[in-house]
Formats: sequence, C-alpha cells, structure tokens
Amino acid sequence: MKTKDFDVHHHPCFNAEAKGQFGRVHLPVAPKCNIKCNYCNRKYDCTNESRPGVTSKVLSPHQALAYMEKVLELEPRISVAGIAGPGDPLANPGATLETLRLIRERFPGLILCLATNGLALPAYVDDLASLSVSHVTVTINAIDPKIGSQIYAWVRDGKVVYRGERGAGLLLERQLEGVTALKEKGIMVKVNTIVVPGINEEHVIQVAEKMASLGVDLFNCIPMYPTRETPFEDIAEPDPVLISRLRDQAARYLPQMRHCTRCRADAVGLLGEDRAKELASCLRACATLPLKGDEDRPYVAVATREGLLVNLHLGEAASFQIWRRTESGGFEPVEERPAPRPGGGLKRWLTLSEILKDCRAVLVAGLGENPRQVLEEAGIKAYEMTGFIEEGLKAVYEGGAPGLFKARRQGCSGGCRGGGGLGCL
Repeated sequence: MKTKDFDVHHHPCFNAEAKGQFGRVHLPVAPKCNIKCNYCNRKYDCTNESRPGVTSKVLSPHQALAYMEKVLELEPRISVAGIAGPGDPLANPGATLETLRLIRERFPGLILCLATNGLALPAYVDDLASLSVSHVTVTINAIDPKIGSQIYAWVRDGKVVYRGERGAGLLLERQLEGVTALKEKGIMVKVNTIVVPGINEEHVIQVAEKMASLGVDLFNCIPMYPTRETPFEDIAEPDPVLISRLRDQAARYLPQMRHCTRCRADAVGLLGEDRAKELASCLRACATLPLKGDEDRPYVAVATREGLLVNLHLGEAASFQIWRRTESGGFEPVEERPAPRPGGGLKRWLTLSEILKDCRAVLVAGLGENPRQVLEEAGIKAYEMTGFIEEGLKAVYEGGAPGLFKARRQGCSGGCRGGGGLGCL
C-alpha cells in the first residue's frame, strides 16, 4: 500500500491541532527495562487498563511489521509509528532498532518516534538519527538526585545495579547528555515529568526550566497513576487543579502538552479514541506469526578457523563464513564477512546484527549473554556447538539433531580469547 507523505506537524502528541486528524500506533516490542520506578508495575496481559507499561502482547520486529500493515488497513489516519515499551525501548536495542528499520523501509512516509527513560539514550542517538526518527520523548522526573532517589528503586547500567542517589545521579547524567545530543541532531524532544504528590510536585518547575535551557520542544506534566503492587500504590493521584497550576507555571519556560492520555504500550488510533481493545485480537494474531522472516534470511553465519569446524567463540572471530542451502539439499559457503572490531559494548553486537541481517542463525563455539540477546532480538538465533559445520547447518535448516547444540553459558566468560580479552562483553 502507498503511504501518505506525513510531515512532523502530523504527530498528535507533539501538535494538539493534529489530535483529531492523525493517530499513532505503539508497537510493543521492548519488554525489558533498565530502571525500576516506584510507580510502575508492567503487567502485560490486561486490556482494561489505560496506562504506560501495559500491553496485551509483546511482538518481535517482524510481527510488529505485520501488525503495522494490518493497522494501516483498518485505520488509515495513523501517521506515527512509535515504540514506548512495555519496558524501555533502548534497553531492548536490537528489537527496537530492527523494528524501526523495518517500518522505515516499508512505510517511508510514517513519522517514527520512541519514548525512553534516557539511561541508554546517548549510545543510540546516531542510530535514531540514521533511521530518521524525528520525535523522541524522554521521561525526566527530577534534576536533583536526592529527589530522584525517592522515585527510582534502582538503575541498571549493563550488569551493574545502582541504588539511591548514585543511581538517580547516573540516570540524570545520561538523560541530560541524551537530550543535548538529540537536539544537536535536530530531533524534536518532548520531556514527560510524572508528578508524584509529596515527592516532586514542587520540583517540576525546576525540571521545566532546565529542559528549556537544553532546547527541549515540549513539556508534559503527567499525573502519576496509582498502581497496585508498587511502592507508590497508596499515594493519591494528583488532582486536576494541581496539574493545571503546574502546567501554567511550567509554561513560562516551555510549551505544554495538555492533551496527554497516558497511553498504553500498545495504544492505537486517535488520541482520545484509542482502539487498543478493539484491535487486541489483531495484535494477538500477529503475536502468533513466525518471530522472524526466514524467507528473507537464507543464510547461516559460522565462526570457524579453517572452514570445516565450528571452533571459534563469537568474540574471537575476526570474520564469519556465510553458508546457504543448495537446491540439491546440500550446503555451500557463499562468502566471508568481517566482524566488527572488538570493544564498544552493545554497539559492537548491534553492528554485527546488521552485518548478519540476512542470516537466520549464527554457529559459534560460545558467546556471552549480551550478544546473544542483541542477535536474537534482531531475529538471528545464536547456536553454541563444536563440531563439523555441516552437522550444525543440518540442525538449523532441518530442525534435527536436537542434542547437537550444547548450552555453554559459562564457556565464553573464561575461554574467549578474542579481542584482547574483551571477548563477548
């Protein structure tokens, strides 16, 4: 289908005048989160609650593309494809960036956006810009770590968990860095601040003033939604009079979003006329589709020294042999592709997932959990094994020999010699 040529003014969250004319769809492809907010309970399977963090199903990137196609057929007024959870999009970088890439290629006229807590934002601003993501929302609840420490139970950076003011301070540092980088790229930025009575209500205006100094485009004071089984479940929702007063005061610094509907992670339709419940069956149907399009991924990548055995860990492979199945049912090597240079953390594995994007699997002697997650979020299954390449290829293409692949979760941490000791970290 032909996509309308939308411009940035057709985003109903950033432009109130577009609210009744254009809609949005949130694609729920990001289940993991890297912070724990004291007001958040990400209970997935609930069709009767309208709040951030809730979705009926979580989709893979290819499932999300199929869902996007069906949604546009049913609701042609959709102008925006966004990712807002149910966790944090950038805590799921492989799935998020792959989804955005697929949507951009299939529907080049759609506005792309995402909402994030900002912890991982600085690392992915370039990626977002390269995909022409034009709108980003960052939730910033405090610019004082003492106040932030009362809102966040913990902040996880990689494998390290920080609590208290140290965690809140790290989060704030990344948020400010990320917002600054977004504005340098010309991306429109909205800042959401969750108003928690007794915690940050008198601090909101300071947040707005700071955000104005960074060039933020829009500010959104959101009343906290009291949610069961959270530390803040007994804090009353701030009343409309308080929210109106805060918006009026914050308006001295930034334009205000006054039409927010606190959208679900699978919201779809016009603001105020959400069709998530109506389209829940469509969402569930798409969630049963294959996780990835194997027809678009005819190859398998192999980490090998000599082209006969699978005998290299992911982190020590300087290149990957690319194999395919022949029409006669055999297997043949196609080419060799260089691996990304060691270092760079998750960016290294995102680059690798792009290099291997036409591969359905990669055969390795071992790998760490971080690269496994990034590759599999991008639709590339990582198999750990040792032995003849063709035996591994048979198992991938034919589903046989289930005992061939060995779970070697600990093998890479001590045995990977690649990258000067960096391995698969």
